[in-house]
Order: sequence, then C-alpha cells, then structure tokens
Amino acid sequence: MFITFEGIDFCGKSTQVDLLKKYLISQNKTVEIIREPGGTEISEIVRSILLDKKHNHMKMETEIFLFSASRSQMVREKIQPSINKGFYVISDRFHDSTTAYQGYGRGIDLETVSHINKLAIDSTIPDITFIIDIPIFVANERKMKKSESSLDRMELSDNIFFERVRNGYLSIANNEKRFRIIDGTKTIEEINKKIIEEINLIEKKEKV
Repeated sequence: MFITFEGIDFCGKSTQVDLLKKYLISQNKTVEIIREPGGTEISEIVRSILLDKKHNHMKMETEIFLFSASRSQMVREKIQPSINKGFYVISDRFHDSTTAYQGYGRGIDLETVSHINKLAIDSTIPDITFIIDIPIFVANERKMKKSESSLDRMELSDNIFFERVRNGYLSIANNEKRFRIIDGTKTIEEINKKIIEEINLIEKKEKV
C-alpha cells in the first residue's frame, strides 16, 4: 500500500507517519518511509537548496521544478521498487503538496501544476492520502514554540500564504475518493486511532 500524509506546516504529519510505521511493523509489515523533498542522494541535495533560508529570492517556477525533480528521482529510485516488492510505503508529503503549495499557495496555473506532477510521478498514485487539517492560528501557536533559527524557508512563509495552502488542500480533497481529512486539533492518540481505522478498512475491502 502507498500511503501519503499532507497538510500545512506544523500540522503533525511527521508524528503520525512515525506512529503508523510502528503500528504496521507491529503487524509484521515491511515499511519504507519517505520524506519529501529528499530520500535519495540527488533528492537530498535538492532539499538542501529548497529549504535554505538564503534562497528566499527563489522564483516560484524554480521552486516547483526543484520539488518535482526531487520527487521524480524518489519515485523511480525508491517508491516504485518498494511498492513492487509488496512494501507499505509511507510518504511525508507527495505530489498533492505541490498542488497545494505551488498551485494554490503560489498561484501557478493548476493545469500546469497537474502536467508537471504527472511527469514527475508517472502512474504512482497513493492508495490513501491523509490530510491533517489545522487552523492557521494553531499552526502559529506551534510555530512560536520553535526558535526562528530552526525554521526553514517554507516554514517562514506568512499566514496569507498558508491560508491559501490550507484552502487548497480542502479543495483537492473534494476531487478524489482517496483523501481522508483528519482533524489535527485532536490528540495525537485520537488521530493515530482514526488513521489506523482507515487503513484497516482499505485492507478489508481489498480482501473481499
């Protein structure tokens, strides 16, 4: 199964990725964890460029191509081979991030974003995508607990940008059945329980 996690920065995706990994391993599943951007030698180099605050003058066109280049390498080097081996692949962000951040957030034409995404991921579509949804004020509260020096280039974006991204995610979720919107203001345990329930439902359907 190919599982992806999405949401604005500070929504708690990475925590839920780790908890799901532990659960699946406890069920004797083989799990491959992917982070975006990054995960391969080439993709990690691209990641360092994308998130470096020194590059705050980066153009949105450059940004979308760099994210997609990193993803393209990851899909072909890690994700597709792992899925073909029968692994459970969990990705902390995937192509929906590009639609939300560079499409809705930056304002790049959505049809153009779709074409770029298709080239980058080929036919590799997640079986299920969890959007951990939180209001902007909650994201800000969590952001304030971190030192500014620890924040990357994307995390330093303003509230107006993140509001567009959040609304983008909610709009995306209305277009495909693979999405599950999870209330990110719930406790970590409640969110984890809901995610596991959704995974188990899919597995039961596949066995029928």
